Amino acid sequence: MKIPVVPYLRLDQTGAVIVDIHVIPNASRTHSDGEHDGALRVRLHAPPVDGKANLALIAWLADTLGLAKRDVELLRGQTSKRKQLRINAAACVKADWPCLIG
Repeated sequence: MKIPVVPYLRLDQTGAVIVDIHVIPNASRTHSDGEHDGALRVRLHAPPVDGKANLALIAWLADTLGLAKRDVELLRGQTSKRKQLRINAAACVKADWPCLIG
């Protein structure tokens, strides 16, 4: 497996990939928008209410990488704009990493 060399993607000891994301909720549409302090900036259409933004972020990341939502897990940042998500090791091999980069 070869993941792109960008500041917001890194391998952990289990072979999974950690993705650092800076979320901007209430956008007109959901899309990635460059980098912010070493994290991928994602503008989310969902509001930051009752975990809707977290669920929308997981769904967007899974869809962008061509994975199932069960392969993406929110590690940190449940109530923060800065989040860490984990792509499980088995799914990393199937992930379409170039779609995330640009």
